[in-house]
Amino acid sequence: MRKRVTYRPGKAQGAFGTIWGGIFVLIGLFVVIPTFGPFGIIWTLGALGITVINALHAFGKKYVGPEIRIEEDKEGEPVPSDESHDHIQSTALNARERLEQLKTLREAGLITQQEYDQKRREIVEEL
Repeated sequence: MRKRVTYRPGKAQGAFGTIWGGIFVLIGLFVVIPTFGPFGIIWTLGALGITVINALHAFGKKYVGPEIRIEEDKEGEPVPSDESHDHIQSTALNARERLEQLKTLREAGLITQQEYDQKRREIVEEL
């Protein structure tokens, strides 16, 4: 079984980033640009970009940012997906990497001990 977990940055995290980004924009405008010239412009544009992205996280109504998904299904049934995934399947990893990935999922609480033990046996049997 796979579990579906979706992670998106929280509104509080976005608001915090917006505040600090705004502070760095002001520092860029009043300190860094007058002192360092071209570097100050780059600094300020970078801070502005950070501020805008965090503001979208905090206040964007239709924001769909980066996500981490682990989907759950009954064994043998395909998982419906609203997007294509462009990543390496875990079967492409060698056994050691698959076991490490499995351990990480268990430690994060995304799979149960029983699921961990079952999948670990499958991986070891493939060797």
